[in-house]
Amino acid sequence: MDTLAATTPLRSAAPGSTPAEGAESAGAQVCAAAPRLRADAIRNRERILAAAGELFADEGADVALDEIARRAGVGNATLYRNFPDRNALIHQVALSIMERIRDRAREAVASEGDAFAELCAFVHDAADQKIGALCTMLSEHVTPESEAEYFAIKGDTDELTGLLMARAREAGTLRPDVGPGDLFVALGRLSRPMPGADCVALDHSVTVHRHLQLFLDGLRAPAPSVLPGRPILLEELRRHR
Repeated sequence: MDTLAATTPLRSAAPGSTPAEGAESAGAQVCAAAPRLRADAIRNRERILAAAGELFADEGADVALDEIARRAGVGNATLYRNFPDRNALIHQVALSIMERIRDRAREAVASEGDAFAELCAFVHDAADQKIGALCTMLSEHVTPESEAEYFAIKGDTDELTGLLMARAREAGTLRPDVGPGDLFVALGRLSRPMPGADCVALDHSVTVHRHLQLFLDGLRAPAPSVLPGRPILLEELRRHR
């Protein structure tokens, strides 16, 4: 039972009204009193998450929270009202990224189009979320309280990606000797920023998608070569959680 409803006495029914009508009136009072997040507050929260994701990817988890607030165009008080500390902000950034990637995988699986083309689009969309730069850092800050939620979303994404790859394999467009683990390892590596001052002049967003497409073309069937080793299993990637 809702705590507020349980502790709020029902107003006596008006003369001539039924008890149910009195209860309905009291329920309306309770609903009216419940706080609602305003549209501007929702926009501020989304702007903070977007700014934090960009800065975490570019500068790491230790970027100043004041800088995140400035990038988001909000005051420090607004940031701390939404996220009381750094870990809370990192957790929500991680969840927002994982949720967007999971939802995109769900869309790809639901599509009736070419499975391999949907797989390619999903990989490029995941790279646009800066998954390579963020996920390792963010997973290191997952707390015991948030671990179950984080890995539940990741498990959904793994399963959906496996379904999409199986569909492409059945259609004869995906080589048979690769699995979701291979895909995620390559995506994480290829979407990370390149180290070194010599790479500053390169457009990282273009380079990432260029190299990802080279990798994706290598997944097409028929396979032009025999891969060494065996497909990477998702269970092996989860082993060090």
